[in-house]
Amino acid sequence: MPPIKVLVVDDSALMRRLITRFLEVDGEFQVIDTASNGEEAIKKIINLRPDVVTLDVEMPVMDGLTTLSTIMKQRPIPVVMLSALTYEGARETMRALSLGAVDFVSKPTKPGEMEAMVADLKFKLRAAAQASLRRVAQRKAISPIRPVAPVITPTGHQPRTGGKVGLVVIGSSTGGPAALQQLVPVLPTTLSAGVVIVQHIPVGFSGPMSEHLDRKSKLKVKHAAQGDPVTPGTVLVAPAGYDLTFRGRPGALTVNLDPGKGPVPPGGFRPSVDVVMSSAAQTCGAGCMGVLLTGMGRDGAKGMLEIRQRRGHTIAEAESTCVVYGMPKAAYEIGAAEKVLPLYDIAQEIVKMI
Repeated sequence: MPPIKVLVVDDSALMRRLITRFLEVDGEFQVIDTASNGEEAIKKIINLRPDVVTLDVEMPVMDGLTTLSTIMKQRPIPVVMLSALTYEGARETMRALSLGAVDFVSKPTKPGEMEAMVADLKFKLRAAAQASLRRVAQRKAISPIRPVAPVITPTGHQPRTGGKVGLVVIGSSTGGPAALQQLVPVLPTTLSAGVVIVQHIPVGFSGPMSEHLDRKSKLKVKHAAQGDPVTPGTVLVAPAGYDLTFRGRPGALTVNLDPGKGPVPPGGFRPSVDVVMSSAAQTCGAGCMGVLLTGMGRDGAKGMLEIRQRRGHTIAEAESTCVVYGMPKAAYEIGAAEKVLPLYDIAQEIVKMI
């Protein structure tokens, strides 16, 4: 296979040199050029046509967010952001993902962290290189989903939509933050189930993602804490770096957070969609639902199968709207997906199934 062609965009000459050197060490990636600001980057994207772009959030002349917005309008291409591990940096990263960035990595804060950052960057560049340019562009084009209007009884009360499903677990990875920003805000306040989101994301970024979703959503979105109850109309986001499981029984569930012992093994995740969905299946049986969105790999397929085997509902995102059709495809291939739907139909189906 030919090497993946990368354009590295960063205002730091040192970072440009280091990223180039580390990316090209094994021949898998070819850095075809670098740029020190957004204006230069846009010209080189048009002229050189790289496969993927690494883009710094903070730059002079034209900042990363403005650059990204211009790229998505003029020449949509998979972009992986480089973000500072700060609160404001995390907030800007969430905005970048909503503008169409495929994924991001956090910049190293110490000299010895460079190799680990580049290893993460390589993984995400591989995923980005698989992303459909059409789907990246479509992320902004999906029309808002109209929630189902609540049924009002003669006495004026709003009845539950069914009450059989009390827990919805949504799992995602590459492309997930942008997909979640379209799915979660259209879920209605009358939703009669609690929602738990499991997104593969670096430590320090799941909190700002929760806040970003909360600002955009009708439902209350909260970064999950130890012992939080699972309640109708509330969305809990699994904290990065913790395994999340459930305790209690249907109607009286709480979340349990476990930091685990030692680093996550290669190919594993913390939080893991498989772990959360498996715990949901074992705790709630037919009273839970699993939803698997865009993402690279297979995490979530086995957990979703366990939900379906216990007669719970399952939905996988269709290839037509996935940035990377990996996790939903894996679920479909093992028979874990009860329904396969494009992103813009999933919210309506959740409400319908509940």
